[in-house]
Amino acid sequence: MVSTVRPNLNAVALVPEELDGEIASTGFSVLRANPKLVNSRYLFYRAQHHEFIDFLVANATGASYPAVTDGVVRRAPLPLPALNEQHRIVEILEEADQLRRLRREANAKAARILPALFLKMFGDPAANPKRLRKEPLGKLIRVKSGNFLPAKDMDKKGTYPVYGGNGINGFHDEYMFEERKIVLGRVGAYCGVVHYSDRNAWITDNALYVADKFEPLDDRYLVAALDLANLNQYAGRAGQPLISGSRIYPIEILVPLEEAQLIFASSASKLLGLDDYREKAKAQLDQLWDVLMTQAFSGQLTAKWRKTHSKELLAEMEQQARLLNLPLPKELKLAP
Repeated sequence: MVSTVRPNLNAVALVPEELDGEIASTGFSVLRANPKLVNSRYLFYRAQHHEFIDFLVANATGASYPAVTDGVVRRAPLPLPALNEQHRIVEILEEADQLRRLRREANAKAARILPALFLKMFGDPAANPKRLRKEPLGKLIRVKSGNFLPAKDMDKKGTYPVYGGNGINGFHDEYMFEERKIVLGRVGAYCGVVHYSDRNAWITDNALYVADKFEPLDDRYLVAALDLANLNQYAGRAGQPLISGSRIYPIEILVPLEEAQLIFASSASKLLGLDDYREKAKAQLDQLWDVLMTQAFSGQLTAKWRKTHSKELLAEMEQQARLLNLPLPKELKLAP
């Protein structure tokens, strides 16, 4: 299933066999793979490829509510190697996808630890059972937007992490800041998400960062306090969700004594150090995934495998050509 609304968000799903025959919303295009020609999981992965997404985005209509028709989805180009080669591509992509799923699950479990530590030491900020001082963010910090850096301009061989709304989204050969920064997702589904950057990092304009602090606040404490504030709930909802300084400055957070912040920070620093490792591991897996996806639909991923299975593949290509009522491929015409 492919969402026909806001195709840039790439909302796609593989429907399990037990749900075959169920009714789908009109906001989705339902693609059924012909098992003689296409592996359904191959089609699913193709629907996540940037060429497929770019094709839909280029053919979308409507400025404030972009959408495509079912016909546009069905006209999207589909590279069609032999079925056995499709199966091999799926095997490789599934292994990589499984690693990404395991990393997401581990990250989700780890993300619950720091808030639990905060609540144990300081209590629920809303109820404030320990009667700690509370101040609006506007009296404590000033935020700024990061600098524009589109993915196409990033240096893939760079070593400096680039932070966007959802943490590290690439690497570059330049950085904006030597010191670590508290980063807030600014726009889109991840607005309000809080990250603590590496040293020597770039922050894009899809994020805000804490530029100034007006009183002693430990970064590690502030990361946890902002995370618990759930800034996403204060986002503007006209079009894409969006937060800004003016929207978050009225929000109050607890301001415990500096000594208490440092005690919290001592424990939190170990967790945040692990967060850095997890975030880098996720970014590296995402980079690997992008490379594999590019190679999967350009023929590079299975080039060596294809050479060792040429006879079987030629036979399958002949069958595919006949099923599609197409001329025989050149490889078949030249075969003895």
